[in-house]
Amino acid sequence: MFSIVRSLDHLRKQILSWRNEGLSVGLVPTMGALHSGHMALVSRSLEACDRTLVTLFINPQQFCEGEDFEDYPRDEQKDAKKLKTAGAHFLFVPKFEEIYPNGFSTGVRVSGLSDLLEGVHRPGFFDSVATIVIKLLNQTAADRAFFGEKDYQQLMVIKRMAHDLDITTVIEGVETVREDDGLALSSRNIYLSEKERQTAATLYKTLVAVAKHVKEGNEVAAQEDWGRKKLLNAGFSSVDYFSILDAETLLPCIDASRVKRVLAAAKLGRTRLIDNVQA
Repeated sequence: MFSIVRSLDHLRKQILSWRNEGLSVGLVPTMGALHSGHMALVSRSLEACDRTLVTLFINPQQFCEGEDFEDYPRDEQKDAKKLKTAGAHFLFVPKFEEIYPNGFSTGVRVSGLSDLLEGVHRPGFFDSVATIVIKLLNQTAADRAFFGEKDYQQLMVIKRMAHDLDITTVIEGVETVREDDGLALSSRNIYLSEKERQTAATLYKTLVAVAKHVKEGNEVAAQEDWGRKKLLNAGFSSVDYFSILDAETLLPCIDASRVKRVLAAAKLGRTRLIDNVQA
């Protein structure tokens, strides 16, 4: 049975009922505009847990100045239909005051990881992410929570937060879902023009090429520079970063034997694309 609730009291009553039946709970936090990437998280939750709870909250605190909060795609009815068809059990659509009650003044900050890459270009973004995620983890007491690897730095921030604060919920990353040409699925891909959409696939292809070069022993700094130039030459207007880093710490690799991650963010028209691959 699929149902939608908007109050924290109703959410907790449902979760208590599941707990009394001895059922495990999986959590998939979203901001709506659901696509196949989100549905992959739902599918993984359905595999791993007895009940799957999806949240839909477009968190205004995650939008930096000049970003697209007002224009961000919203279609709750369409999202709910997708979730019901997929077999999800519950959709929690909290009102603003359920998340940020009057007088709310507490935040969570994950130092270090939050200050790199996206943190440089979107100040305060990961503070907002960490705060909303820990609220959802506390509200749901989920056994497992699922996040996409497309937002790899976000995944690492959430894992670090859960570890440091002794959160019992297992944080699980799910592989990025891509279009046939490699473009990572994103709610913001709708902003791409037809020409930009063709160019966008260059991001993934460049990441894959650089990862291959690094595995073959090519020098990291030279490959980062090559990747940036490749994107600019393809038609991207700017590259915020193109970095090859330690996959766990997101710091420069000192130990060559450590697993690496190639991460990039670049602007194409009005759309800012991010992606990453393992090296």
